[in-house]
Amino acid sequence: MKTTKKMARTNFEELLEAGVHFGHLKRKWHPAMAPYIDKKKNGIPIIDLHKTVAKIDESAEALKKIARSGRKILFVATKKQAKDIVAEKVQALGMPYITERWSGGMLTNFPTIRKAVKKMSSIDKMEQDGTFASLSKREVLQINRQREKLQKNLGSIVSLTRLPAALFVVDVVREHIAIKEATRLGIPVFAIVDTNADPNVVDFAIPGNDDAAKSVEIILSKVCEAIQEGLEERKADKDKEAEAAAKENKSEKAEEATEEKPVAKRARKTTKK
Repeated sequence: MKTTKKMARTNFEELLEAGVHFGHLKRKWHPAMAPYIDKKKNGIPIIDLHKTVAKIDESAEALKKIARSGRKILFVATKKQAKDIVAEKVQALGMPYITERWSGGMLTNFPTIRKAVKKMSSIDKMEQDGTFASLSKREVLQINRQREKLQKNLGSIVSLTRLPAALFVVDVVREHIAIKEATRLGIPVFAIVDTNADPNVVDFAIPGNDDAAKSVEIILSKVCEAIQEGLEERKADKDKEAEAAAKENKSEKAEEATEEKPVAKRARKTTKK
């Protein structure tokens, strides 16, 4: 029996056009990236895009499974070129993300971070229930400033009520603290890894240019498509379960009604006598 080969999520030409193949200058390259480098051109390592295609597929499938299980994936991208791309694509999925400064202990001291997120909610409640009316203008101003600061740094992780099931990082070198925290807690890390970084510090390395916006966008698009598929499959599974439960409930009620009928008939006969 022949097995049909699954289509790759992307291809060599698509990645080439986005400039995913361009690495850092030779003097900045990391020796551990050697297996992913095809050649060097004008002192710049050129990434083997065939390997990038394979790694995108591998990472996408793993992330899809996580999404289907209903767990959260935390995206981390604080560099200027990636911020807006991550915010736009990840927000649409309902996944948490960090595009401002990574606060030390974001994962290893998660209960404290959750308290700060809850503080935002309590400020919102104060505003809605009229508590602000009993405060001075200065106090209200101070509270609002605190709220704005919390929103800027933590507003995008409000949905993260427990530790994430995985991290997706853009720029391994820049986000080394986030990676260390995740590794310490046994949280798998997915990342776009450029030629200046060590791919061994993450669990799923996608070799590619992490500086060019087009490169980051094409890789993130493929990853987010897979996560969306996982979320849709989860919804379909839940709908099937609900449908099956409704049918079972209907069947049980029908059985109960059938059992009650003979009892009612006997009761009528007794009354006639």
